[in-house]
Amino acid sequence: MSDAQASTQEGAVSPAADLLDRIRRHRRHTLELLTVCALGLVPWTVLLAMTLPSVYEVRQWRVTWVGFDALLMVAMAATALLGWLRHRAVIVSATATAVLLICDAWFDVSLAFGTAGVWLSAVLAACVELPLAFYLIRRVMGMLSLAQWPTAKIADSSRQPARPDA
Repeated sequence: MSDAQASTQEGAVSPAADLLDRIRRHRRHTLELLTVCALGLVPWTVLLAMTLPSVYEVRQWRVTWVGFDALLMVAMAATALLGWLRHRAVIVSATATAVLLICDAWFDVSLAFGTAGVWLSAVLAACVELPLAFYLIRRVMGMLSLAQWPTAKIADSSRQPARPDA
């Protein structure tokens, strides 16, 4: 009998079981936080829809858009660099880049409603920003499918209490 089996039979928690328990606890806390935040956004979004003006004069418009596009450029460059280096952090960077592209498409089109520029914004969103975002998401999903996750056997064995008669 190995030391790990002996310590498990004596009631001590093995390091693998402790790690899986910590992972489950962190997952549960993260999901609880996200649930509370999503529910909290419902009344906030309704309040904004009822109270925000439909027209608003903005200061620092140029700084806002140049800053956003600079952020998008840094995210794309980081994704390219991490991809060339074959670093697994490319998953996070590609996901962030995809989200920024979707946001860019949304703001470009929604802020151009009622102007002649809406058509150019819509074409760029439909032909450039959204296809690139969805391509990145598809690639990220492919990379995640290659990741090695704990098997069900390990996860299930940690839920069963050790039998003293075994």
